[in-house]
Amino acid sequence: MKVAVAGTGYVGLVTGVALAHVGHNVTCVDVDKEKIEKMRNGISPIYEKDLEELMRKNKERLEYTLDYKNAYKDSDVIIIGVGTPERQDGSANLDYVYSVCEQIAESLEKNCVVVLKSTVPIGTNDEIEKKLNREVKEGIKVYVVSNPEFLSQGTAVHDTLYATRIVVGTEDKYAEDVMAKLYEPLTKEPYNVPYLHTSRRSAEMIKYASNDFLALKISYINEIANLCKKLGANIEEVTKGMGYDSRIGNKFLKAGIGYGGSCFPKDTKALHWLGQVEGIELETIQACISVNKKQKLIMFYELLEDLKILEGKTIAVLGLAFKPGTDDLRDAPSIDNISMLLDYGVNIKAYDPVAIENFKRKIKFKLESDEIIGKIAFFDNIDDAIKDTDAVMIMTEWPEIVNYDIKQYKKLMKTPRVYDGRNCYKLEDTKDIIYSSIGR
Repeated sequence: MKVAVAGTGYVGLVTGVALAHVGHNVTCVDVDKEKIEKMRNGISPIYEKDLEELMRKNKERLEYTLDYKNAYKDSDVIIIGVGTPERQDGSANLDYVYSVCEQIAESLEKNCVVVLKSTVPIGTNDEIEKKLNREVKEGIKVYVVSNPEFLSQGTAVHDTLYATRIVVGTEDKYAEDVMAKLYEPLTKEPYNVPYLHTSRRSAEMIKYASNDFLALKISYINEIANLCKKLGANIEEVTKGMGYDSRIGNKFLKAGIGYGGSCFPKDTKALHWLGQVEGIELETIQACISVNKKQKLIMFYELLEDLKILEGKTIAVLGLAFKPGTDDLRDAPSIDNISMLLDYGVNIKAYDPVAIENFKRKIKFKLESDEIIGKIAFFDNIDDAIKDTDAVMIMTEWPEIVNYDIKQYKKLMKTPRVYDGRNCYKLEDTKDIIYSSIGR
């Protein structure tokens, strides 16, 4: 099939490359000339395991272009995978989605199935189908499908090819048949992905309900972890005991300093906002948002309580990305903690194996502010980052940090004081340092 994909971020690019890998001819469309040039040279604009290898392997079936008119005009399927960032009130910003729709309506020269992979409020697919069919050339019919993604950054390629499920929401037989053909290769060996057909609105809700439930699990276990620490229990023993219950399971029960990334923060806020619009107060979701906001800074306030005065201290921050395996900094706890440390006059030594350049761009405004007392320097290895520091804060559980020789903290730091927001180390291995973790 001839497929066009609008947007080359985590969702769009990974989806396009995966569909090319299973035999479709795919054109990836973006507005960023620099990104297009990179991709044409086999370079992924995002850090994602195995993605560049698949781009090179399937280059005969992949095209990257700025020319949306040629890409869209005769495609069998157009997939929209652009961002839907949160607005100030928590609602989803659909400007990018509607901008692509205008381009599609302008370009189409035949009937087409338009697939929304972007996470959108329930009912958006209905509105988009009406809009497209009003604006396309006479005689052309557009069928809109809700097809939410369930990938995780760092494992996005695997999560697409070996997905837990493919959810397709349609309102007519033609679109249903086209989508079945599109995904047929993934439902067979060696992938064997379950395929679920639903109504459009159910598909839209499945995405929000799934993400928000996982965010709830994380927030719940973080609150239990905080109580465990006060009462002398060990959260890792507690979650192990909980995980044996098949009704609970052991996934998303790892305590830490909160969730970040491109999905959970904005999707919890968007669903809460949508509930308010409909007169339904989603109290569990509101609590989840509140808990996560506080959890991000729990290690900072413990550090402040211990050291009393932070101004002039030198503190290492290990890990900047919101999770290992990605350079994504959206809602990363490192942002909140480093902002606070700079405000308190701390000199920061930061380390991350892949996210340093993204981080510099992300907080450029903060680093250039005249009001900031503290300073920040960046390092490409842990030894140099922790040398002569008063404390270390661990924000991301990169393997380089998890497998780091704990003896080095005592050897290189002024005071071997480690605040581990990701529970990277076994308690029995930390007896020679001052060590604080989550829920233990």
